Amino acid sequence: MKTFDQVLAVHEKNLATYVPVVARVHGESHPVFYEVQKDYDEMVGLINNKEVSELKPVFENLRQITDNYRIPSDTCETYEAVYKMLSELDEAYSQ
Repeated sequence: MKTFDQVLAVHEKNLATYVPVVARVHGESHPVFYEVQKDYDEMVGLINNKEVSELKPVFENLRQITDNYRIPSDTCETYEAVYKMLSELDEAYSQ
């Protein structure tokens, strides 16, 4: 199993690119994604400030608002990719 840092290294660049795009494209029809974006931004801030130990409530909220990263049927592959990457980060963090 990969560590949180390993999973982050794999997904960090794509998440930084994809999250704002998905918010712009799907946010109006899926307002929950604005909350996902807010939590993602908080996560980045905590990671940048070396406060990784404080991520637990962020992941708890992400699981709650996304219904455990359940992908809406009317979204694109990029939306799905964001949820998959966040889910993988969550899983690695919880180990």
